[in-house]
Amino acid sequence: MRLRTNGRLVAKNRPVHFTFNGKRLQGYSGDTLASALLANDQLLVGRSFKYHRPRGLVAAGAEEPNALVELGRGDRQEPNARVTQVELFDGLAARSQNHWPSLEFDVGVINAKLSRFLPAGFYYKTFMQPQAFWKHVYEPIIRASAGLGRAPETGDDHTYEHFNVTVDVLVVGGGIAGLAAALAAGRAGARVLLVEQTSGWGGRAVVDRPSIEGISAQDWVNATLAELDAMPNVDVRLRCQGAGVFDHGYALAHERLTDHAPKQGGPRQRLWRIRAGRIVTATGAIERPLSFAYNDVPGVLLAAALRDYVVNFGVAVGERTVIVTNNDDAYRTAIALHDAGLDVPAVIDARTSAKGELPEQVRALGIKVLTNSGIASVDGGKRVTGVQVCAQDGEGTVTETIPCDCVAMSGGWSPVVHLWSHCGGKLVWDEPHAFFRPDADRPPLGADGEGFVIAVGTANGHLFTAEAIADGFSAGRKAAKVAGHTRKPGQAPMGDDVAEDALTPVWIMPAQAPYKLRSKMWLDYQNDVKVSDVQLAAQEGFQSVEHAKRYTTLGMATDQGKLSNINGLAVLSNALGEAIPRVGTTTFRPPYTPLPLAAITGVARDELFQPIRKTPVHAWHDAQGAEFEPVGQWRRPYAYPRGDETAHDAVTREVVNTRENVGLLDASTLGKLIVKGPDAGKFLDMMYTNMMSNLAVGKCRYGLMCSENGFLMDDGVVARMDDDTWLCHTTTGGADRILAHMEDWLQCEWWDWQVYVANVTEQYAQFAVVGPKARQLLQAIGGMALTKDDLPFMQWASGQIGGFDVRVFRISFSGELSYEIAVAAGQGAAFWDMLVKQGEAFGLMPYGTEALHVLRAEKGFIMIGDETDGTVIPQDLNLNWAISKKKDDFLGKRGQLRSHMVDPDRWKLVGLETVDGSVLADGAYAVAEGVNANGQRNTQGRVTSTYYSPTLKKGIAMGLVKHGPTRMGEVIAFTKEGGGFVDARIVDPVFYDKDGEKQNV
Repeated sequence: MRLRTNGRLVAKNRPVHFTFNGKRLQGYSGDTLASALLANDQLLVGRSFKYHRPRGLVAAGAEEPNALVELGRGDRQEPNARVTQVELFDGLAARSQNHWPSLEFDVGVINAKLSRFLPAGFYYKTFMQPQAFWKHVYEPIIRASAGLGRAPETGDDHTYEHFNVTVDVLVVGGGIAGLAAALAAGRAGARVLLVEQTSGWGGRAVVDRPSIEGISAQDWVNATLAELDAMPNVDVRLRCQGAGVFDHGYALAHERLTDHAPKQGGPRQRLWRIRAGRIVTATGAIERPLSFAYNDVPGVLLAAALRDYVVNFGVAVGERTVIVTNNDDAYRTAIALHDAGLDVPAVIDARTSAKGELPEQVRALGIKVLTNSGIASVDGGKRVTGVQVCAQDGEGTVTETIPCDCVAMSGGWSPVVHLWSHCGGKLVWDEPHAFFRPDADRPPLGADGEGFVIAVGTANGHLFTAEAIADGFSAGRKAAKVAGHTRKPGQAPMGDDVAEDALTPVWIMPAQAPYKLRSKMWLDYQNDVKVSDVQLAAQEGFQSVEHAKRYTTLGMATDQGKLSNINGLAVLSNALGEAIPRVGTTTFRPPYTPLPLAAITGVARDELFQPIRKTPVHAWHDAQGAEFEPVGQWRRPYAYPRGDETAHDAVTREVVNTRENVGLLDASTLGKLIVKGPDAGKFLDMMYTNMMSNLAVGKCRYGLMCSENGFLMDDGVVARMDDDTWLCHTTTGGADRILAHMEDWLQCEWWDWQVYVANVTEQYAQFAVVGPKARQLLQAIGGMALTKDDLPFMQWASGQIGGFDVRVFRISFSGELSYEIAVAAGQGAAFWDMLVKQGEAFGLMPYGTEALHVLRAEKGFIMIGDETDGTVIPQDLNLNWAISKKKDDFLGKRGQLRSHMVDPDRWKLVGLETVDGSVLADGAYAVAEGVNANGQRNTQGRVTSTYYSPTLKKGIAMGLVKHGPTRMGEVIAFTKEGGGFVDARIVDPVFYDKDGEKQNV
């Protein structure tokens, strides 16, 4: 089906070989996979999702709903690639999807025979009863049938990069309106980025060939590109699609770098993250299909798409093409086909008259024009064989049959308003043109209250060359001026158009079609949604377009309703007896077309997906055979097994040694946030439940931090460094989260407070020297005076130890005499080595996170993430003493006053000891009498932390129990792993040194 003439984008002297379903085929350099398949007369390209009906190409761009294929193998395997957007290269391998055993013979077509039993929304009714069928019958069948394409078999080893750029003006769309906008902004001196999703510039103009500035559209495009290329302030990018527009002038664009030339190497794709002062959307318009019976037979496609294939690629879909339309533009297709030597037996026009310049040109070529006519149905199965003609205002009575092998349809145009709408831009219904277009009075608003997105050209509802190019030039000039560039860009280019008569909206063909025809009129080709399905949704009470969408799956295919939604909502509005604007549109969400997950991820994959954070002494831990555990993004030593020791044995040894001699803990991962400024004290009083503004310089205070809903989110020791500076310690996994929490409140609520927050976690190594011999060790090393009187508990001081500049915090998370010593990160390894060497004489052993947990549990200290789960408040943990009664407010205070927060039946923290000395299961529930409405046993508490205590030589646990603190000594039953129950006694959560004599020594 390759034409001898035409094909402006293909190089017929450069053949390219590819395969489709294993069959070796040939195309040319410049072909898309779609045009190459058509050239090989491969009309059948896929099967629909629901009924597995044969499907062929409908469109030529991103709106194509049918032709999704699997590309490549191995690391190039990619499902659901749209053939209209895949550029041909030598060796390309494509396979069709959603069929078995083959594309030509698919047993799934049986669903089409059962279509009367599978109407819209049948799944909402069918799968409800009998209830027992769901698990064993319905769900297995649905899971086996779900999805399109196959997941890749191997990892993708190609490079995908992200690129950040800031520009004055971003122009999305390289048609004549977008080129004019970039030209005006560039001439004015603005920094401009122009992106175009296809491999060529000019859009529809270079196909339809209007005159611009007295020259052909192609010549004007070439001259404009040459001028833009010469401007250092303008960047232009082909194969780069505007994917989404977000708040504050932020946009995403997806560029295909080497998909079309995989052998050249380099990154495969690039995701542009763009900050723009103004965004100009010159995204064009999409031609709408017409709804007539069997409009899904392969060989039925959009008139403009057929024109693209003929002019751009020199490819015909059929030798005899019938054109059906409700507007003048489709007549351009008739002229293009005639010029290419193809037969056009008739143009079927739904309008009562067609007397414009283009229809008259078509008549002059000897092509029959049938007005007030429509298609009753299309003949054919896997390809078109003819059409049945009827009166448009009738019920489908056939007046004649026209043999043909292609049908080109045009139902008018719909501006591509997606990017305009992504960030809140509103639409208005344009009655004369029967489409939604951007409402200039309700644009997406930026932080300055002004619209930061400007729609131009056909995307703004201007369908003619002169007004489209003038609209683009004006927008570019305006966008540059807003950015502060006032250089005059000159006059807007002048365009010349052929006059066109108005279209007549046609939502159903023929207008009075009976159910037999309406049940074969396809709206959503991929999901098999028909006109009758939408009408059924209206009949069953779905009056909202969003509800009808979900009931019928209209617009939920991979094209996201680009072809189906306007026709669908028009059918719905007619069924409801409402005007189209009152029914409204569905929501447009980014991205404009699906983005590969690899492109979204960029380099954040494999070992870079979540970079492992290591302390300055990580290598030492590794050399000592430490077993590591992930804590946030850090790797912390869990324990240090020696010889044949198990991890449990190592933990026991480390706990005992720390209680009896001296232990050494790498606490460098604990979050360290500097909070500084004149209002820092006031700010911290709001952040923490207790007072921090009255903390004396040189002293420390334990603090709790709650969310605005009152739930405990972090804890740690706060040290006051000087008059306006505090150092806030957070949990290991909490530093980044708490920093973001603080910044959120400072930037959004208390923006006028003079406070600066910095995360210095990785600037310092911090080690805990713990145990009854800790002071002896540090005094032996020499430097600072560290007696009880020199540095009392909950104070800090700076000085030197062993020649190292240090800060020493007299705090304890173990209940033992403890010093947490901070040194510069660069000196951390050397300081640690010194402690280890000098500590040998005192029995020093390093201990890991599990020993840390056991030590703190013996002492009754809580752990965020163990005793808390997002629903716990300080009062549940008996931490009322850490909630200030001196200040009026703090984050979470009002939340904690809600009725369910002060409920006396809330579970509260207690200690637990099993009667038989065993260790309770982590997370085990305490059972209560009776059962709930679901027949499940009632519960009265749960275990939050549970360990074997080497110090006490028995199992200990902490848990939340209903009325727990008032039930000391009571024995309750907890669930047991493997079934059964174990009895545990409610005791004080402080198991060791309740008076704190050891830590205060």
